[in-house]
Order: sequence, then structure tokens, then C-alpha cells
Amino acid sequence: MSADTAATSLAIEDGIAILTVSSPPVNALSARVRTGIAEGMRTASADPAAKAIVLICEGRTFIAGADISEFGKPPQGTPLAEMIATLEGAPKPVVAAIHGTALGGGLETALGAHYRVAVPSAKVGLPEVKLGIIPGAGGTQRLPRVVGVQRALEMITSGEFVSAAKAAESGLIDEIVEEGRLREGAVAFAKKVVAEGRPLKKVRDLSDKMDEARGKPEIFDAFRKAHARKFRGFEAPEGCIRAIEAAVNLPFDEGLKKEREIFNGLISGTQSKAQRYVFFAEREVRKIPDLPDDTKTLPVESVGIIGAGTMGGGIAMNFLNAGIPVTIVEQKQDALDRGLGIMRKNYEASAAKGRMKAEDVETRMGLVTGSLDMKDLGGADLVIEAIFENMDLKKETFAKLDAVAKPGAILASNTSYLDVNEIGAVTTRPDHVIGMHFFSPANVMRLLEVVRTDKATKEVVATAVKLAPKIGKLGVLVGVCHGFVGNRMLAQRQREANRLIEEGAMPWDVDRVLYEFGLPMGPFAMSDLAGLDIGWQKGQEATRLRDRLCDIDRRGQKTGAGFYDYDEKRKATPSKLVEQMVLDWSKEKGIARRPISDEEILQRLVFPMINEGAKILEEGKALRASDIDMVWITGYGWPVYRGGPMFYGDTIGLKTVLAKMEEWEKAIGPEFKPSALLRRKAEAGEQFTGAA
Repeated sequence: MSADTAATSLAIEDGIAILTVSSPPVNALSARVRTGIAEGMRTASADPAAKAIVLICEGRTFIAGADISEFGKPPQGTPLAEMIATLEGAPKPVVAAIHGTALGGGLETALGAHYRVAVPSAKVGLPEVKLGIIPGAGGTQRLPRVVGVQRALEMITSGEFVSAAKAAESGLIDEIVEEGRLREGAVAFAKKVVAEGRPLKKVRDLSDKMDEARGKPEIFDAFRKAHARKFRGFEAPEGCIRAIEAAVNLPFDEGLKKEREIFNGLISGTQSKAQRYVFFAEREVRKIPDLPDDTKTLPVESVGIIGAGTMGGGIAMNFLNAGIPVTIVEQKQDALDRGLGIMRKNYEASAAKGRMKAEDVETRMGLVTGSLDMKDLGGADLVIEAIFENMDLKKETFAKLDAVAKPGAILASNTSYLDVNEIGAVTTRPDHVIGMHFFSPANVMRLLEVVRTDKATKEVVATAVKLAPKIGKLGVLVGVCHGFVGNRMLAQRQREANRLIEEGAMPWDVDRVLYEFGLPMGPFAMSDLAGLDIGWQKGQEATRLRDRLCDIDRRGQKTGAGFYDYDEKRKATPSKLVEQMVLDWSKEKGIARRPISDEEILQRLVFPMINEGAKILEEGKALRASDIDMVWITGYGWPVYRGGPMFYGDTIGLKTVLAKMEEWEKAIGPEFKPSALLRRKAEAGEQFTGAA
């Protein structure tokens, strides 16, 4: 016997109803799927031939979440909460059979079943917090009833995926069944439930694991305190905590109402819009109009790196992590030994923290070969230059590399600012030269700017773009210009930060405003961390305040003093000495200092960045506004809940940005001249992203 709807099918075999969802690619909870499950449940519940019901999915996964393309649109079909209530209220045992992933609404659906089984490779989780929302169909109310309040807080506020084994330990999965035999295992489990006369275990009625948290608000206070740094600026984690508090303190149906109220408040807010925008923007990065998915790529089975310093070593680690052998070349043995030693220490530190096994350290270090001879790069498929940021030096290095690299090898520069076309011009193969700009520390930061040169072949560009995710990076395609996307925009912010302290702000005022906006640190704290002596030479005329600081050996955290004073734990304190130096600097430049509001500081730092982003789009140096935003989120710590500079510009209104740029152009200078694209979009009432 069978009955079908568009997305589900129902069959009864040997007394067990099997309700199958088939909605490729990931069985997302579209209106069709929700309605199909609800109708199938009602049909199976009414059929006397069915003693129990198994909910299972075809394809590579169980329900992998909500259909987020439906967010913000008028609701259609059976609501998710109603569909889940149909499962939970069924008069017969309902068993959810999980493979692949049961995420978000998928796990909420499984929690509506009376029992859950899974194959060993399955994973479950409630990742809604990553989209700036909370689970909205009972997840915050049911999960703590199954796994306990502490575990539910951890899972829901982090959005982490949990393995089937860990889920079974916590009681979330009732039985692990044999890999590849989910259907048979689930049916056998359902028959066992019927034969043993097990009760209909409705999660909504469970209370044992809730009792231990009732009347103990300190549990939630301690959790907030322990995660305050991680949750800083985000609204959704606090929403998750409040919803779980409601699960503990309110009857189930009232808790559901509270969950829905919190969900609705978040989903209509700017943070959730920003986080959903970023979710799609990250996927969009990989779509390059003239490089379809079937573009031929070149093999990269071995990599050469020139330079074993901080960047070279960090870059090498990405390839070693992916199992790709690396040959790293330095000029002197002590520099090579130091670089390889730092790589080993980094791996050993990861092993000590349990992030990898001790044997993994040896495996990875076993893939690297150190050399003092560039000829040893002759067999590499890809060679990345990671030396000092000097054009003459880079050109000299590429000319030598061109002579030893094999035909067809890709030659890449890790330059942060320089013209990669000019670098490629010294080789006989400019069509195989590109930029691969890693961000420091290169073994940690996700961003990789793939710099497309004028002559690079499509195959070379496609190879770099497709290599990025294999080495754990988000590869954003950018064009050749000074500083590419990220550093070109950063230069605008840095110029204004320096000017603001001349006009009346203090370095810690500027840093505080950006920190409160959501960035990990401001420009002056960042300079102290990196070292103020980058680009400084002893005895030269001080053209910047930071040169003066270097002259008196205040070179940043490494010397215990820079813009800030530092204690032995590197904790920063505003410096009275620097305050006086700032006042003297303004006086020498003939600038009458004035009070500067936090609002002006933020606008002066951010609006010129948005304007520069518009110029980058005008010039075709980035494909999309969302690509610019992904550069800033993954490379510079721009808060994801603000969606990137271009999204932020849309949020506050491009007319506001334009008006300020025009005002500053008149009052301060031509560097504030609005871009033609910014003006056009502002005057037309348009946006860069269309998502705000």
C-alpha cells in the first residue's frame, strides 16, 4: 500500500509505515516537504495496518534544515511547528531515521519523533545562531529536555554539529544502527519498540533533566559570563539563552510562545539580515562569470615557497595540512632553521591543545623540505613568493624563479600591495603569474585574495580559486590595483585614524569606537601588535607620530610600549606620555584641537572605506559588493552581524554616506570626493547589496 505527495511517499511493510522524504539536494523543509510529512503522518496514523512509523529521507542526508529562501516571504503550506506537533501527537511510535545531517528544523523535526536512530557518520545540530536567529520550532524547548540544560546551552549558542556517537551519549539518539543499512535498522528498532510495548516518549513531557536547573538562575548567569567575549555584540546567543531559560521556567506551550516571540524579534532585525546575507555571500564568492565549474584546472601536487619567515611558514602550513608536500627556500641556514622550528612549535601547540594528534605533527613536518637553493623548486606545480614587500626584490626573485621553475608551473606572489602585472612582466610566462595574498597569521586567517593579472589564463585563475577551499581558505577573486581590495580600503581608514588624533581625538578614543562597533581591535592597538617599526628606519626624519615613538624605543607590544603602555601580560593602558606627544604633534602642525564625537570618529573611519569600495566596483577590481564584504569579514575581523562595509553602507543609507563625503570634500579635501557609483546609487535610492 502506498500514497504519494510531491515530496514524500508512504509505504507500509510488515506492519511498519515508512514515510520517505525526497526533496533534493538536502531535503530542506520547504512548504511541500512540511505539508507532505504532515499528510503522510495523518494517513499512517489512521491506518490500522501500521503499528509504528519510520520517518526517513532519500539522498545524501536527513532534513538538513529550513528552506531559508522562504525567510521573509508569506507563509505557505503546513507550518513547521504544526508539522512537528503532528509527529509528537501521533498515536503510534514515531522513529526518526537519521543519516547525513539533521540540522536546524531537521533536528527539531527529529525531536518531535518519539525515538531517534542514526548511522555512525550522521551529525546533528541547531546552527540557527549563525544566521542571527534562534531555533523557532521548539528546538530551544525540546533539546534541553533531552540532553540537559548545560549541553543544550552549549549546542544552541554555538550552532555546533554533534556526531552520532556524542548525540547517543547525551540521550539525543536512542540507537546507532549499521552504516549503509539505515532503513533496515530503523524498521528493526520500530518493531522492537512495538514488541516491547514501549511508551510514546514525547519530548515535551520529559522533565528529569530540567528539574536540576529550576530555581537556579546562576546556571545561566555563569554561562553568560563564561562566553561574554565570544558573544560580544551578537544578539542571537542571548536570545538562545533566554529561550532555554523559558524552557526551564515555563510550561511547555508557554515556552514555545516565548521562543517564537524571540525568534520573530531577531529575524526581522538587522543582525539576522546581515548574517543571512553573509551566508549567501560566502557561497556567491565561488561563482565567477567567465570561469564556469567545468573550467580546466592545473594539478597542484607539490608546492614551493620562497621565504621561511612568518608569512612563508604560515602559508606552508596550509598546504601541509592538506597533505600537499612543500619545499621551502631561504637564503641562510639560520633563517631556514628558525622558520621550520616555528612551524613545528605551532603544530606542537595545536597537539597540546588536543586539536591534532602527536603523530599528525610528524606527518605534516615530514611533508616539508627545507633548502637554500632555488633550483630545488624546479619540480613544484605552484611556487609562492613570500619575501619582503619591495618591488625590485620581488622582480629579481621572479626572474630567477622563472629560470628554474618547470614549464606549466604557476608562479604566485604573496604581495600585499604591489602590482602583480609588473612582477609577472619580468618572466617568460606572465600568463602563469598571479597574486595569492594570504593574511597574517597565514595558518589561521581564512581569507585569500586571488589576484587576477591581465595575462593570467583562465586555467591558472581557476586553479588558484579552486585550491583555496582545499587549504581551508575563502578565495576571493580581485583585480590588480594598489592594495587590492582589503588593504586599499584599509588605507582610507588608517589615513583618517591618524588625522583624527591630530584634530582632537586620542588613539584610545579611536580604538574604543571601532571595538564597540564590533571589530577585534582598533588601528592603534593593531599597530602596536604588528610593531610600529614596520617601514621605520633609525635616524630618518619623523614624518609620522609612530616614527617618533620608534625613536624613543616605543615600538609596540614587543618593547612593552607603543601607543599604549603594556604590563608583563601585555595588558594595554593609555599612556600619559603618548597623550602629551599627540598634543605636541598637533601643535607643531598648527592644528587647533577640538572635541570629536564617537559618531564622527565612526563615520570618518568607515564612510571613506565604503566610498573606496564603490570605486573598486566601478573599476571592476571586485566582482560584487558581497565579495568586498567577505574580504573584510574573513580578513579584517569586520563583525559578521554588520554584514561587511558595503552592506553596512546600505543599512545606514547611501544618501547619508554621500552627504557626509560631500561635506568632508568641501571642509577637508579632495580625498573625500564621492565615487560616481556611490552618487548614482544614492541618488537613485539603490543599494550595493540589495540585502539590507
